[in-house]
Amino acid sequence: MVHDGDFVAIFQSMHRVLKAEKILKQEAVDFLLIPTPRELSSACGLAIRFEAGNRERIEAILQREDLVPKELFVKKSVGYQLVAEG
Repeated sequence: MVHDGDFVAIFQSMHRVLKAEKILKQEAVDFLLIPTPRELSSACGLAIRFEAGNRERIEAILQREDLVPKELFVKKSVGYQLVAEG
């Protein structure tokens, strides 16, 4: 479940999201692999959800590994807001 204030990272392919999952697990970062919310269109059916407190660390890791998400959204009470495009 995605809570208000959580971030959802959408990737271009299943391969990239699974690679990101593997790397984030190795880095012991708190995140969840989730089905892409219906409100968000994506070619990939999975996304990574994380809390705002982990955003800086997760973005740095993904940048270092050349796995910048295609889109990054934040959950608001009335839906999702796009905060970055990669």
